[in-house]
Amino acid sequence: MDSQCSSSVGNINSTPISARIESYEGEKKCISDVRRTFCLFVTFDLLFVTLLWIIELNVNGGIQEQLRKEVLEYDYHKSFFDIFLLAVFRFAALILAYAVCKLRHWWAIAITTAITTGFLIVKVVVSKLLSQGAFGYLLPIVSFILAWIETWLLDFKVLPQEAGDEISENLLSNYNDIITYLTRVSCVIGHLSVQNALDREPLLYPGPVSEGQFYSPPESMAGNKLLTVQY
Repeated sequence: MDSQCSSSVGNINSTPISARIESYEGEKKCISDVRRTFCLFVTFDLLFVTLLWIIELNVNGGIQEQLRKEVLEYDYHKSFFDIFLLAVFRFAALILAYAVCKLRHWWAIAITTAITTGFLIVKVVVSKLLSQGAFGYLLPIVSFILAWIETWLLDFKVLPQEAGDEISENLLSNYNDIITYLTRVSCVIGHLSVQNALDREPLLYPGPVSEGQFYSPPESMAGNKLLTVQY
């Protein structure tokens, strides 16, 4: 009975539920889709700011000459090199925190966004970027917007969805355990009911029928008198 119960549990409940749990565990081992999208956007942030900076270098008199002026002869009031370094800082910190370490908290992106916001505000107020043409407006605004989009993605998309997936996984695992337990309990109850029915059956059974139990009835007196008269 126990073996039948265990086999029925395995055949009916365990196979589909365990398959779904294994799929959840497989997804949990690697990075989730929404977190991968976030990391791709962080990479896009770095590449887009780098592209704008390279275009700015090329427009203002050649890449090599402008690299010498903005990097080797760095001037906080005129150079865009620090905005590029700010994008590199955001990329390195966020990829390390949310792709390598797989953090599930917002403190890392809060630090990067706060540093980016504060630095850009001070840069725009103190420096002379606004007098250097369109890129003086474009690079700070793009960096500011991208940093806050990353914050929105993590806080409203990545963390809530991963928390919901973890809750669903726990519920599915608990559901499998409950179904298995209830099935085993029902098997045990059925086994006990069968055992009780067997215990109620009579212990003494009629023995085998012997030949002595078969007998002919005694002849009647009327039959004997008829036979005597005939003779």
